[in-house]
Amino acid sequence: MEIQNSLKKFREKNDLTQAELAKELDVSRQTVNAIETGKYDPSLELALKIAEFFDAKIEEVFELGKED
Repeated sequence: MEIQNSLKKFREKNDLTQAELAKELDVSRQTVNAIETGKYDPSLELALKIAEFFDAKIEEVFELGKED
């Protein structure tokens, strides 16, 4: 199953660049970009950290996509 996310929407809503968010999460800007574009699924720890940073439920940021 594919994991879909709304990270870019949350980041833009909070007027953050990928670099700024990466610094807050202690990851690289490339990691933030890869998550946003669906090329990388974050670890559970990182996913929880992202949700906590945005004061959101993990399900608001990440969700399982449908299989074809």
